[in-house]
Amino acid sequence: MKHVSILITNEAVLASIADPRIMFTGVNDFLEAAGRPPLFKVQLIGLDKEVRLHSGLFSVHTDALLKDVTKTDLVIIPAMGGDMATAIKRNEEFLPWIIQQYQRGAEVASLCIGAFLLAATGLLDGKECSSHWRFAELFRAMFPKVTLVDDRIVTEQQGLYSSGGATSYWNLLLYLVEKHAGRDMSIMASKMFALEIDRKSQSPFIMFNGQKTHEDEPIKKAQEFIEANIAERISVEQLADKYAIGKRHFERRFKKATNNTPVEYIQRVKIEAAKKHLESSRKNVNEVMYDVGYSDTKAFRTVFKKITGLSPIEYRNKYNKVA
Repeated sequence: MKHVSILITNEAVLASIADPRIMFTGVNDFLEAAGRPPLFKVQLIGLDKEVRLHSGLFSVHTDALLKDVTKTDLVIIPAMGGDMATAIKRNEEFLPWIIQQYQRGAEVASLCIGAFLLAATGLLDGKECSSHWRFAELFRAMFPKVTLVDDRIVTEQQGLYSSGGATSYWNLLLYLVEKHAGRDMSIMASKMFALEIDRKSQSPFIMFNGQKTHEDEPIKKAQEFIEANIAERISVEQLADKYAIGKRHFERRFKKATNNTPVEYIQRVKIEAAKKHLESSRKNVNEVMYDVGYSDTKAFRTVFKKITGLSPIEYRNKYNKVA
């Protein structure tokens, strides 16, 4: 039997504790209904017998204390709320235990921004990780040794798992069920909980906000120029000349400051504007394309799908109810 330890951290989001418990105990029910033995022993593990969450509105009663659990097979780190640096500080006692369990062979999975606590262990250094796209800038600043893939829903690296934002962690839970209980149980769970199985990307949900917390003023001005001139065709050479910086040096500085090349940034700003048009206006795809400075239909659709994972028409049909 697989021992699953769901950590009841301080600042935990209650749903990300209840949902994995529901998933793994539900699979046990499916197995028993099929005449098979249950596979998962699920326990809520904390530093205290009772952990109060969401400003004391809810309390969770743990099944076991952290100090008493010497061996487990799968550690689930829930999403956390509030300031991430503060949340990590309040949960420092979990870090050596998580490291120890991983070294003893346990798998570790973080849900949504629980990735911050997983990254704080150092286990993700030099590896890839998923998390909520909205916290991407902060995550990269706090954990520069970790490669954040903010478009991906599930990431697996040597027994370390992480999920995309919000309820996309259900897809990671399905992934873990399939790995340990088989494809049939994963399909059963996806049907029972009305989940889209094998969803890979959270790209359609990402809202691009240019990274401006850096101190490189000429690059900030270049970003603002790009954002103020969405309908224009802007080249890297034009930007470099405008701010009196050599092209190669400008590209290096831009990438360092924003985590995007100038071309990537221009594309993402234009596509974000296009998404807003497609969500709320009655304009057709070609009209939106021209509004954001594209004249080549194929090029626009290619870039749009690369960034969002959907074609412009698919995106409009998904998010616009007035078109």
